[in-house]
Amino acid sequence: MKMFLDVPQVYLHREAVDLRKSVNGLSLIVEQGMKLSPLSDALLVFCNKRRDKLKILYWQKNGFCLWYKRLEQDKFKWPRKWKNEVINLSEQQLHWLLSGYDITKIKGHKTLVFTDVF
Repeated sequence: MKMFLDVPQVYLHREAVDLRKSVNGLSLIVEQGMKLSPLSDALLVFCNKRRDKLKILYWQKNGFCLWYKRLEQDKFKWPRKWKNEVINLSEQQLHWLLSGYDITKIKGHKTLVFTDVF
């Protein structure tokens, strides 16, 4: 089951976060650390240090929503080696992350650009 459909933007906070934080604490990280607005249409994704818990914060019309997932035996394949503090993901990459795939290793086919058919 896909929880999030037609998502305009997904921003992942690369560093681990104390997930005892709720809406106010995570919103502060979004504004001050990520330099984004928590009131945008984006999904804002956070993970704990052990990488077994994940929270997604988003604004929906008249209030904040906070989505939480806890893994019982595994860990999220969190992209910790990327240079940027904030990582922009596609909706597909978010679903891969939630399904346990390493989004840093998944690559599609190489895009080819031709000028002639023959």
